[in-house]
Amino acid sequence: MAESNKPSELSLSVLNGRNGSDELGAKNAISIDKSQPIDVNELAIGPMISEGAHSIVYEGLYKSTPVAIKVIQPASTSSVTPECQEKFNREVLMLSKVNHDHIVKFIGATAEPEMMIITELMRGGNLQKFMWSTRPNFLELNLSIKFALAISQAMEYLHQNRIIHRDLKPSNLLLTEDKKKIKIADFGLAREEIEDEMTTEAGTYRWMAPELFSIETLQLGAKKHYDHKVDVYSFSMVLWELLTNSTPFKGRNNIMVAYAAAMNRRPSIENVPTEIVPLIQSCWAENPEDRPEFQQITIFLKNLLHKISQLDGTSVISPTLLEAESSRNKETEDSPPTDFLMSRSEETKKRSGILRFRILSCFGCCLGN
Repeated sequence: MAESNKPSELSLSVLNGRNGSDELGAKNAISIDKSQPIDVNELAIGPMISEGAHSIVYEGLYKSTPVAIKVIQPASTSSVTPECQEKFNREVLMLSKVNHDHIVKFIGATAEPEMMIITELMRGGNLQKFMWSTRPNFLELNLSIKFALAISQAMEYLHQNRIIHRDLKPSNLLLTEDKKKIKIADFGLAREEIEDEMTTEAGTYRWMAPELFSIETLQLGAKKHYDHKVDVYSFSMVLWELLTNSTPFKGRNNIMVAYAAAMNRRPSIENVPTEIVPLIQSCWAENPEDRPEFQQITIFLKNLLHKISQLDGTSVISPTLLEAESSRNKETEDSPPTDFLMSRSEETKKRSGILRFRILSCFGCCLGN
């Protein structure tokens, strides 16, 4: 780390000073796992990495190790809203439970002098900014599938442990400095899967499964029944972005996006390699029961990646995928916003009935190769 960017102990002193005169009325509402203690005297906060609606992420040092420090609603703990307290508690609980190569490593958390979550530092930034930086070009197909496979493996692990992420999107996917490895982050909306109804409209509209919202007016905090398949839908949008380097439902506000998804409209698959189309279509199926499990998705992507890696003249991969890659490389600019929605045509309606069969057949073909 360059000296000019080295975190300063003064940053933490400012936090302590700002909180010093506050009555910690919310102290009892904060729950920190005692197995993950953080000594704030060993914590140094440096330059800001990113800022969200309810938190700011800083680069920092903890016991001389580079870390990322997420400060929840930067203010005194006593003035933090109950919603932010709940989100903080949930994120700490979920992160403390997981351990996977493609999930950001949790180091610890503290509620004093502010609510802070400390994780490993991912110097490559998030996937969204990386894709923006490469536009109007596409990501290499091999890299796109590698990222998708890593995400699928992490999500498979989460679902095996009955954890739903509920906010899977490019800005919550972090990269290593060499941009070769990807990890899932931000567990603020994650929760354990239960049989009862859960809060609706959890997540970000462009990546949110249609069963999470309603075209009818619902009260704030309303609940509906849904399951872990909401993450599969979100994954389909991320996969589509990895392959097209475009924003789903580009140019539309949240209300228009929600309405389009509820009406079973999806982004165009024009620039998606033919072999991957059945996978995407099954993952964003209107009926959650028609969406595959991440275990199936992982198997499919592993075999697809193996085929792509054989692009050395052995003709292992089909011409359609080669043609798609060539077409992707020639693309120079995003399509107009209207091209990213396709109405459900009669042909699509007929296909939807056999969609599940097609993807399972495709899995079978890949497994047999």
